[in-house]
Amino acid sequence: MSALFNFASLLQVLLLLVCSCTYIHTQWPSLLDRYKNHDILGMFWKMARIGERASPYVSIACIAMAINQFKS
Repeated sequence: MSALFNFASLLQVLLLLVCSCTYIHTQWPSLLDRYKNHDILGMFWKMARIGERASPYVSIACIAMAINQFKS
C-alpha cells in the first residue's frame, strides 16, 4: 500500500520531510534560501520554516510516531 493511501504513513512521510528540511536548513541555509520564492522547491523552504517555528510540536509528533511504530 502506498503512503498516499495510508493516513499514518502519509503523516510519517510529512514529518520526516519537515525534520529533514529543517536539518538541511540549519546546516546549509543558502541551499534552501535560494529557492524560497519558487513554487515547487519553495515547499522545502516552507517545511524548514515549519520545523524551526513549531519545533516543540514537531518533536512531540516525532516521539508519538516512534512510540506508534514501536507498538506495532
